[in-house]
Amino acid sequence: MGDGKRFAVLLCAEDSDYVKKRYGGYYGVFVEMLAEEGEAWEVFKVANGEFPDDDEIANFDGFVITGSCNDAHGNDVWICKLIALLKKLDSMNKKVLGICFGHQILSRALGGKTGRAISGWDIGVTAIHLSSSTSTLFSSLNIPTTLSVIECHQDEVRELPPEAEVIAWSEKTGVEMFRYGDHMMGIQGHPEYTKDILLHLIDRLMQLSFIEDSYADELKANLGKVEPDKDAWKKLCTSFLKGRL
Repeated sequence: MGDGKRFAVLLCAEDSDYVKKRYGGYYGVFVEMLAEEGEAWEVFKVANGEFPDDDEIANFDGFVITGSCNDAHGNDVWICKLIALLKKLDSMNKKVLGICFGHQILSRALGGKTGRAISGWDIGVTAIHLSSSTSTLFSSLNIPTTLSVIECHQDEVRELPPEAEVIAWSEKTGVEMFRYGDHMMGIQGHPEYTKDILLHLIDRLMQLSFIEDSYADELKANLGKVEPDKDAWKKLCTSFLKGRL
C-alpha cells in the first residue's frame, strides 16, 4: 500500500490522440503501471516548458522521465533545463527512473554520452539480459534474468556516466539498463507500453517517413510472436522507485 508518497512524471513527449483517448495520455500509461493506493501523482509537461519549482522538488519522493520524439543529444531549451533539473535531483539523492529518452537524458545529465544507435532503429519486443550483479540486486523480486520488453528507439547511450553500472544488455544495445548509485536508474525499453501503443507508433513513424512501409509491415507481422514481461517490469520499476529493493 502507498504511504502518502508523492511522485512526478516529467513528460517529454506530445500525447498522440490515440493515447490521449485510450489512456488519458502517456501520464495515464505510467500511472497505470506505477501508482499504488495512497500515493499522489502529478505530471509536468517539461517538453512544453512546464517544470516543478525548486521548492516543489523537495516534496516529491521520486520522478519518472518519459520517452520523447526529441534527441537526448539535442540542445533545445527545455532539454538543457531538464538536464539542470536532473543534476539537482542527483545532488538531493532523489529517486529517478528514466525510460527510453528518459534513460538517455539521465545518462547525459550524469556525464554520459548519447547518440544515434549504430545498429539503427530497434522496434518490437526485445529480449534483454540482466547482468549477474543485477540478478543479485533484484533477487528479492524473483524475476527471470532474461526479460522481454517493448522497444522503440533510434538513439542509445553510447558511453556511461562515470560510476554508473550497466545492469542489462541486448544483442542490439549494449546499455539496455544502467544504475547510478541507489537512486537513479535508466531503462532503454518501454516497460509501460502495450502492444496497441506500439502498433500506433509504428503507423505514426511510417506516416512521418521515419521508417519504410515494408519495415513497418514486417514489424507488425512479428509483433504477435512474443509477449512483453509486463508484470515483472511493473514489479522491478515500482520496487526501485519506492525503495523496496
